[in-house]
Amino acid sequence: MLTGQARNDIDKLWEKFWTGGITNPLTVIEQISYLLFARMLDMQEEMGERKAARGSTVTLIFPTTPAGQLLRWKNFKNLSGKALYTHLKDNVYPFFTQMGEQPNDDLSAEGKALSGLVNIGEYMQDADLAIKNESVLAAAVAMVDKLELTKSDTKGDIYEYLLSKLTTAGINGQFRTPRHIIDAMIELVAPLPTETVCDPACGTAGFLARTMEYLNRTYSSADGTFRDDDGNVHYSGDLLSEYREHINSQMFWGFDFDTTMLRVSSMNMLLHGVSDANILYQDSLSKSIKANFPRQEEDFFDVILANPPFKGSLDESNVNPDVLGVVKTKKTELLFVAHILRALKLGGRAAVIVPDGVLFGSSNAHQQLRQSLIENNQLEGIVSLPSGVFKPYAGVSTAILLFTKGGTTERVWFYDVQADGYSLDDKRTPQEANDLPQVIARWQAYRALVLANAAAETIAEAFGDKTQQAFAVAKAEIAANKYDLSINRYKEVVYAEERYDAPKVILGKLKALETEILANLEELEAML
Repeated sequence: MLTGQARNDIDKLWEKFWTGGITNPLTVIEQISYLLFARMLDMQEEMGERKAARGSTVTLIFPTTPAGQLLRWKNFKNLSGKALYTHLKDNVYPFFTQMGEQPNDDLSAEGKALSGLVNIGEYMQDADLAIKNESVLAAAVAMVDKLELTKSDTKGDIYEYLLSKLTTAGINGQFRTPRHIIDAMIELVAPLPTETVCDPACGTAGFLARTMEYLNRTYSSADGTFRDDDGNVHYSGDLLSEYREHINSQMFWGFDFDTTMLRVSSMNMLLHGVSDANILYQDSLSKSIKANFPRQEEDFFDVILANPPFKGSLDESNVNPDVLGVVKTKKTELLFVAHILRALKLGGRAAVIVPDGVLFGSSNAHQQLRQSLIENNQLEGIVSLPSGVFKPYAGVSTAILLFTKGGTTERVWFYDVQADGYSLDDKRTPQEANDLPQVIARWQAYRALVLANAAAETIAEAFGDKTQQAFAVAKAEIAANKYDLSINRYKEVVYAEERYDAPKVILGKLKALETEILANLEELEAML
């Protein structure tokens, strides 16, 4: 968690950007990302220099010439406004474009960290300095210089706080998923540090970065957990040591076709302590994925977490034909679920946010996809979310699909979320009512019964009451309803019986009331 001072510094800088004419929050984050990248390159260079001083052979980032050394953060951060602007635009940012071209065969920890920076350099190639106001630029450099980038949990929180200020949806329907919803989905799927985790429409990499935080929380010893001066709990993830190499280079995969998002998500992962995440340029639904990532497009991932775009339809001629073989449609929300099913390993599991239309749509494509989920896979749970969860981006009603690839479905577990800890209006102010902890607890109780091969009667006893928020529905009942998965189809509402007085009794009460009113009027008249 960030300290109050760090939040205040970021808020003040955000206000400076706004008053300086940069009002698009994604542009602000992108510009700060460039500065963070410049500083982290210098930090990495300092680590290499220390290693070289101990007699090791290292690959240095910056040329040793005076001009090359002036590209380093520590040497240009104190330049004056105009000189700083010119130097960044003409020298430092063009240097970023060379980062992706640097070979690196150093397999040490420092070398792997450099490799991660080099990979981000691929998406910095069209870096442009949009901060024209010199005072805003100086303030941005000063703020980035103050940030505690030596602590992975702190720098991850910094970027999370910046991303929390994104308040606009993209033209393809992409928007930032609230992190408490992401955290709940991760808890429901419970990734392991030995697994591969993917988001096929990663955006800012919120699902991947928060998965890393989940692992740190889950795999921290008592000695590796501490509180700062503000009382915030920090998790070192010290029990992850044996998995670090896998985590840094093989565990996390994110795909997107927006280069701005790739820059932001790459930086987000680096700041969360993952040095070489696989953040890759690719439209996951395009047929080009078969040529570019043939291994990853089918039977590859253990876990997929996603909130894919809801809006729009695609040119069918450009869609992966194997995905169309699962469901023939132009709707992106259906195609993404089909793609996720293909990309999972047999036994792989997913948590995917979909609009409610996916659950009850009557088109052949909707029914075909739901039938495939139930008959050819294990559709295990549906968490129905209230319609205000994604405000102010959108007011659409959504649900979380929880499924495992392969097998067949016996029953589907439902949970009707009424509150998520925030108001369901555009302001989204914190509230006490929050069903999400109960969602996780009830899901874990349900899964414990399923994994223990509990008798159907035992599961029915625990989750057979459809008047409750959590309940299970047998596959046969769902199939009989054309595979309709909307929670209202199965939830039973208990109506309280209302008793009314007989008409004569009501008329008697009205007459008595009229008499009382008349008496009061006569008393008032006598007083005049």
